[in-house]
Formats: sequence, structure tokens, C-alpha cells
Amino acid sequence: MTTQTLPYKVNGLKSTQAERLTIRRAKHLGMCFGVRDAITLARREAAVQSLTVLGELVHNATVLDDLEERGVRFENEPERVKTSAAMITAHGASDRARARAWAAGLNVSDATCPLVHFAHEKVRELVASGFHPIIIGRRGHVEVRGLTEDLVACDVVLNEKDLDALESRARFGVVAQTTQPIARVRVLVDYLQARFPRAEVRFVDTVCRPTKQRQESAVELARESDVVLVIGGANSNNTAELARTCGEFCKAVHHVQGPDDVRAEWIPETGTLGITAGTSTPDEIIDAVEARVREISGARRPAHRAA
Repeated sequence: MTTQTLPYKVNGLKSTQAERLTIRRAKHLGMCFGVRDAITLARREAAVQSLTVLGELVHNATVLDDLEERGVRFENEPERVKTSAAMITAHGASDRARARAWAAGLNVSDATCPLVHFAHEKVRELVASGFHPIIIGRRGHVEVRGLTEDLVACDVVLNEKDLDALESRARFGVVAQTTQPIARVRVLVDYLQARFPRAEVRFVDTVCRPTKQRQESAVELARESDVVLVIGGANSNNTAELARTCGEFCKAVHHVQGPDDVRAEWIPETGTLGITAGTSTPDEIIDAVEARVREISGARRPAHRAA
């Protein structure tokens, strides 16, 4: 975990007071390789031809604004796409959705994260082996839609109440949305087995390593912090999950999209402020949020009186 102690400045000079605000960044935070690769691919494609992304490439407004400035368009329905080239988002898509894009005459490139591809493969394997698929994830999320749209039957669950509503089956095959907290996933798998003790429950861990690293680091960060800022898109599932995790260990947790969201009343004069960020958050946004915290803290100090 990176630790930075923020000295207050008085007329350009560092204060000699002992009380300081310590800023800690989580050991693992910010963009994962899947998001970086998707952005790189979209920028490369947009540099040579007009491109439409089928949905949000990643769940971060800053990234999407940058792509729009490069001429990238966004459209949910392939039939409405006006460009010849289209791109599948980092969250992946079902074969049914891909077929719609091809049927619309589009030249389709694929920015799906390899770890999402892995989850698709495991779902197919479970179904082929005779297991009823259970997806632990957020119903309606683009990744979950991609995992489930090709299935004849499946159940999407997010809590024990959802599991209570399931009908009994001989065999359950369980995977998870890649950005779910692994601790929650394991609790739900155990609950499913207890709910249906005679059933065979096969769990394949599809929670991605970057998500696990950020969750583990978030716990460590929140335990040591008086306030935590979690940076990421408003509709980013993994950012929301980071905020929930931090909230279990720190009473003051705030989900922000960027520096303009940071409020002065959140920033303590002393103590420890932790910063973490979701897997689609650019480094420059993390830096900008920290800079805003420094600005707020520095402005609080009383003006130095000349002798």
C-alpha cells in the first residue's frame, strides 16, 4: 500500500505542525488489463475507420468522452448503427447478440476481456455436462446478459433470498459475474448447497484476479482509514462493490466519479484518507481526485501572520 503524508502549506512553506492528513492509496486500484486493452483497440480502430461500440465500451464517463472526441459512436441496437464497423464491449456479448450485429451487415471486432471469455466457456461446459446454470451477478448488467442470453434455462442470483426462490434440481453449475466479490460468491455457493443438500453443486470460480486484488486491497485500506474515496463510474458494478466492501470496515465511504464530486466536508483535517478505484478508472482521474483532496486540505490552514 502506498502511503503519502500531506503536509499543509502556509504561504508556500510546509507547516511544522505535527498534525497532518495522511493519504493512502490501495495497493491495487484502477484500470485492469482488460479495460486497457479494450480502450487501446477502440482507439486503434477509430484511427483508421468510423467505429460504433455496441453499448458502453467500459463503465467510465471520462473514457467514453475521450472516445467520442476521437469519433467513436455508441449504440445499443446494431440495426441502428450507421458505420460499417462495430465493436463488442469489454463486458462481452452473447452469440445471439453477435449474430444480430452480423445480420445487420456490420464488420464486428471484439474487445471482450479474456476473463469474461473464460466465464462464457465455463458456463457452456457446465451446461454441456448436464448442470443447471446459476449465475451469481447483477440481473440486467451487460456482462450478465451476455452470459445468459444463449441459455435455454438459467437463474441469476445475488443474495440468499434469490436462492430461496429456486426450485430443486439434481445438479447446479455455478459461475459468477467477473466483478463480484469472491467472499459473497463463496457464501452463496455454500448457502445453495445447504439449501439443496441432495443436489450436486459444481462451482467454477470466474471472479477475475484484478477484482479479487482490488477487493482484498480495499479491505486493508478501509481498516486503516478514517475516510475512503472510491473512484469510478456511477454505473460501474465493480466500483459499487468496492464501495460496499469499504463500508463494512470504514464508516465514511464516498463513491465519486472524479475530482468535482469531492466535497470539502468529507476531508478530515487529520487522520487517514484512503483512495481506491474501480477497474475502469483511468490513472489521471485517480491523480486528479488526490490533487483535489490536497487542494481542499491546504486551503483549510489559517494564513501565516508575518512577524
